[in-house]
Parts: sequence; C-alpha cells; structure tokens
Amino acid sequence: MGLSRRGLLASATAAAVAPAPPAAAAGHRGRHRTGFERLAAAGYDRLDGQRVGVVTNPTGVTRDARHIVDVMHADERVNLVAVFGPEHGFRGTAQAGGSEGRHDDPATGLPVYDTYLKSGRPLAEVFTASGVDTVVFDIQDVGARFYTYIWTLYDCMEAAQLAGKRFVVLDRPNPVTGRAALGPVLHREFASFVGRQPIAQAHGMTVAELARLFNGEFLATPVQLDTVTTTGWRRSEFYDTQGLPWVPPSPNMPTPDTALVYSGTCLFEGTNLSEGRGTTRPFELLGADGIDGRWAAAANELALPGVRFREAYFAPTFSKFQGTTVGGVQIHVHDRAAFDPVHTAITLLVTAKKVWSGFAWRSDDWIDKLTGSTWVRTAIDAGADADEVAAGWRTELAAFRTVRREYLLYG
Repeated sequence: MGLSRRGLLASATAAAVAPAPPAAAAGHRGRHRTGFERLAAAGYDRLDGQRVGVVTNPTGVTRDARHIVDVMHADERVNLVAVFGPEHGFRGTAQAGGSEGRHDDPATGLPVYDTYLKSGRPLAEVFTASGVDTVVFDIQDVGARFYTYIWTLYDCMEAAQLAGKRFVVLDRPNPVTGRAALGPVLHREFASFVGRQPIAQAHGMTVAELARLFNGEFLATPVQLDTVTTTGWRRSEFYDTQGLPWVPPSPNMPTPDTALVYSGTCLFEGTNLSEGRGTTRPFELLGADGIDGRWAAAANELALPGVRFREAYFAPTFSKFQGTTVGGVQIHVHDRAAFDPVHTAITLLVTAKKVWSGFAWRSDDWIDKLTGSTWVRTAIDAGADADEVAAGWRTELAAFRTVRREYLLYG
C-alpha cells in the first residue's frame, strides 16, 4: 500500500491540543466545541504576533452561523491578512469543477486567493505572495476520499512547508462518524485530485486526524503543524447530535443525509447513470433512461443492513439526462448505524449491470480514479458479486486501518 509508518516523526512535528473527554450523554451535547470555538475561547493565543491567512469556504461557521473570517476580521486580537478559496470558492458561488478566482472579498475587503487546482511550488508562491506567516485551515469534510477538500488540505500543507509557513488545522466532526475506515484503498498510480494518497474510500477520520496522517506518512518533509481539536464529540456520533448548523460544503451536498451516502454512491459518477445531480436529492437518487422497477426490486431482495430502495423517477435539471425523465432508485437509510455506504454502492452497481442492458462505465474509466484501482471495474465486469468485490480490497484496508489508528485523536 506504500505507507511509510512515520508515526514517531508525526508526533514530533504535530503539536495537537489534547482533546477533552467527550460528553457523557446526549443531554450534554451543548459541550461540543469546534476547533475554531476553542481557538477563539483561548483568545487566539496560537495566532499571536502572526499574519494569518485562512483556507476556508462557507462551512467555516460558528454555532450561531457567523463565518469565522467575518468574526476574525472584526477581532483586533487577530491579524487576518488573506483568505484562500478552494473548489467552489470561499463564499461558495461556483459549481463543481469551478472556483471564484482572485478577488477582494466584498464583506471584509480582504484579498481572496484561489487555491483550486494549485499545488506544490505554484501554491507555495501564492502563500508567499499573500504575506502570511501562518495558514489556518477550517473546512467541513464529509468523510470520503474523493471529496476534494481533504486534498486541498494536503496540497496546502505541502505548499506551506515549501513556503516556510506554520499550518494550523481547526477541527470539526466527521459528519458520518469516525467509527471505521471502509472500502478500497487508493493505489498510487491512480492518484488525482480525487485521491492524492493511499487512504480508504471512506476514511473515518476528521480533518485534524487526516492532517496528522498526511504529515506522518505522506509529506516528504513535514510541515510545522498545529491541530486544534473539537471537544464533546464521540467517534460514533453523527453530525445532527452536535448542535451545529449544516452549511452545504458544496452545491451538491445539501444535507447530512447526502453525506451519509456520498462515500458510496459518488461511484456512479464513473458510470453512464445519473448520480442525482440536478435533483433535490443528489447521490440519493440514481437512474438512467430505460431503467425500471426491476433495479429496486433486485437490490431489496438482498436485504442490505440499514437501507431500503424505492423505485423512483426523476428529471435532472442539469448534468446527466438534463430535462429527461429517467427511472432508477431512491436510497432510504432507516438505520444509519448499520448502513455501509460503500458496500451498498457496490451492490447497486452490480445489480444495475444485471438488470439494465444499457449499463456502461464512463469511457475515461473515471471509476478507477474514484475507487483507486482497476479492481472494482474489472471484478464487476467479470461477474463478481458485492462480497467478492469487497474481498479484493480486504488486505489493503486492514493495513490502512492499522496505520490510521496511530493518528486518531478521539475515543
């Protein structure tokens, strides 16, 4: 799998704020505080004397739904001099595959630099040009390897090291829990912006934990890393237990329900079926022109844990099948603790191929980028069922879980 096990190096270079004990019961949910809330409560002492730039997007909000950039800009204790926008932009106005470009933020007047599709020396030059001493990262992740914000984190860590900058990660909960890593592990020859390094498809980590993993295992030279943990979050808890507002991290991630299925059903981007973009339920609605109720019936016969499938018809307003009514399924998760998004998605791929003669992979083999190797595509084409497909990544996943354990911050 290519992991170097630089655990001791990571612990020497990453100074993490020790997490406080989690809340003892559901009635204590109010004790949860994000990394930013803890940073602010300590008077921003970690940023004292530093010119600060923040990598963030619309999810960087406080409990009362104010953006952290607006809060920090108004606080004389912070010398905030720049903002760095990822895919979709700092204020989130761009669609998938887009950004807002270099501009001045109308609300604060701060310069906003575009990080999308930048890495290495070009991104280091952006940090240098901005004049910052410390780069702060605060973006809500959704727990999937192919969600690009964690690779923005990776790229920014690498670039900050090259530019000689400190790097501070403000943590937030993994909205779909941090119980376990699931699915195939990326093979390095399939690295792209939807997967830079060999981690599992559903990584089961927070961004601060990922930052520690990246620093300890993947960066050629570790960055000067500081992580500010959350408090009051248990690994088994979902986002809606935290009392935090949900802000869509991207236009097609409208609710925590979307995040729950996304680490599996995003694989349908690699097929000729709609993954539900252009509907009010992206990644929960899947379908194509010519599919009928046999797909939902075939999937329900397998009695997958925690989920049922409804025969559904929908007409996407953009993306695949724009303006065409298509047939397919809607995913209904009734027991999210038992639900396995990756196994469910593999099952849906297998059953779709069986019941619909029009099934095809995207001609560019995008599925291989999403899954991290040729295995899923070739195994399904060879007639494997979902359990047989999963058996093909079992050894690599076990190895990743062992390394992952060294970098976890929460019980």
